[in-house]
Amino acid sequence: MPLDSTDFPRVWMSYDETPDHDHDEDFEELEATLRRGAPFVILTDSAPSENHAHSQEEKKRTALWMKKHKTELRTLVLAMIVIEPSAAKRMTFKPFGVAFAKFWGYPMKLASSREEAMEIAGKLLSEHSGCATA
Repeated sequence: MPLDSTDFPRVWMSYDETPDHDHDEDFEELEATLRRGAPFVILTDSAPSENHAHSQEEKKRTALWMKKHKTELRTLVLAMIVIEPSAAKRMTFKPFGVAFAKFWGYPMKLASSREEAMEIAGKLLSEHSGCATA
């Protein structure tokens, strides 16, 4: 589900919990983006739900994948931007954002719309490119 603009590097991530969702594809897309070596943002409008329990196997696989790519994740991923129209739901994500950043090594930002997410992404990438040229 791509966004309207492709002016900046980003990965569209889905936390779709349907049985036919292929998480291998998610990891492959993220790895391909990491291999490019350029900073990017992750965008999603389907953040993980509170009641979704990961199996022990899923948790282990994710932790091992994260450890393998820790340096690239901390260096290249500027943020994951969660698009959530509900102000109440955005508030519930804020405490989770602290633990998320500690585990993944990049911050979680919250946006009320795709337009706001694009603005946040553009600002992050612009600030980062400004730092790289300074």
